[in-house]
Amino acid sequence: QVQLVESGGGLVQAGGSLRLSCAASGLTTSAYTMGWFRQAPGKEREFVAAINRSGSTNHADSVKGRFTIFRDNSKNMVDLQMNSLKPEDTAVYYCAARSGYNPSGTYSLYQYWGQGTQVTVSS
Repeated sequence: QVQLVESGGGLVQAGGSLRLSCAASGLTTSAYTMGWFRQAPGKEREFVAAINRSGSTNHADSVKGRFTIFRDNSKNMVDLQMNSLKPEDTAVYYCAARSGYNPSGTYSLYQYWGQGTQVTVSS
């Protein structure tokens, strides 16, 4: 049974940093494309970043230069380092996994999802 568990969310002031982690069980993150998505109240789920099994990454334009996705194969985890946070980054952040190679931003392509972790950025 696949489980993805996010951690690291919280409350931070604008300009601050947070690091989210996604711990996987039941699958090997290095063999999957792993992604991060977010959903703010009243809005659709939005792509944030993804990394495929070759290490190629894809970041949404809204987070390029501020967020970085990376994988720790020894721990079977995928992290999202978030710097220069803005109030508009406030959302529930979800970890996801797909068996396809493309680090796609299309959430319907991801087969497995975590429960999410709340990130709140105050102005």
